[in-house]
Amino acid sequence: MLIARFLRNGLDWRAGVVIAILAVVAVGVPLLSLYTPADSPIHVPTYVVSLLGKYLSYALLALSVDLVWGFCGILSLGHGAFFALGGYAMGMYLMRQIGSRGVYGNAELPDFMVFLNWKELPVAWWGFEHFPYALLMVVLVPGILAFVFGWFAFRSRVTGVYLSIITQAMTFALLLAFFRNDFGFGGNNGMTDFKDILGFNVQADATRGVLFAVTALALAFFFLVCSALVASKFGKVLVGVRDAESRTRFLGYRVENYKLVVFVLSAAMAGIAGALYVPQVGIINPSEFSPAFSIETVIWVAVGGRGTLIGPIVGALLVNYAKTVFTTGALAQYWLFLLGGLFIAVTLFLPKGIVGTLSGLLRRRRATPPAAEAPAPNPQAAE
Repeated sequence: MLIARFLRNGLDWRAGVVIAILAVVAVGVPLLSLYTPADSPIHVPTYVVSLLGKYLSYALLALSVDLVWGFCGILSLGHGAFFALGGYAMGMYLMRQIGSRGVYGNAELPDFMVFLNWKELPVAWWGFEHFPYALLMVVLVPGILAFVFGWFAFRSRVTGVYLSIITQAMTFALLLAFFRNDFGFGGNNGMTDFKDILGFNVQADATRGVLFAVTALALAFFFLVCSALVASKFGKVLVGVRDAESRTRFLGYRVENYKLVVFVLSAAMAGIAGALYVPQVGIINPSEFSPAFSIETVIWVAVGGRGTLIGPIVGALLVNYAKTVFTTGALAQYWLFLLGGLFIAVTLFLPKGIVGTLSGLLRRRRATPPAAEAPAPNPQAAE
């Protein structure tokens, strides 16, 4: 309903361009990968398709962070937890699809459980052999965690750096829990060696093309949802909470409810991003819970432009491409220094990020009136 009203009022041209580009990419990249010769200059190798799919998953995660940070002022340093929980939910489904094709040939238990002498499947794993149930858990588990966390944090009026530290503590606690072998989720090795998804070989070129297309379309859909949300009255209140929370509360708005709703929605988006990430990368382990990963996500948003929706996508793509270039060469050991320097440079010289700065320059250019032409000399006046 919100999206329909947004479309009736007119889709912003920038949002339309982003959605059109993602739609073209969703169709074009798989076609260039599957139906062009390997020696063709326009051929997209399968590994590039998977790499681009990984980038788009990260872009969806960055978009979810921008929704709460850029428009509501909630600086979350724990969104990696929601991303990882969605990834683990998808990983559990993929592990259940292996069946008897695992190393130990046990159709009931994943290989790591057989290795650790588990005798029966834990209750937390029940139902994950069914894809619809796994999809429900991808959204429900991060959403419930965000709801419980937000319920207590926002009603206690925890804000600013204190809230950021608590979110970071949350993801670090989950990191420690998932590292334990007796927790039932693969310990420090995590889950890998996936075989099928919905009966299709997850390693097949066609499957990877479809996964990429689904990721691009999911990013386009949630970009549309976020655009409609921030353009609505609800979005205006979120901006009011960001800029003047006390005044917004004084006007009669239940600020904690607005924060809670957007925080849960953002967590669900991050969970879906994690679920799209896992089958394309082929592994999920506790490192996704690392606080450093959540901080890196915030850097993507800052580089692209906080509060722009387009900026987080641009930032995630650019920073992760740079990471791929640097970490595959001789400069891999210097990547973290470069990332830290990039964040400092953006904070000092581009506080609005790449997209925010460019948008500001274009607005000022359009607002500047053209210089008045000098009047032609009047020869009669000279006489």
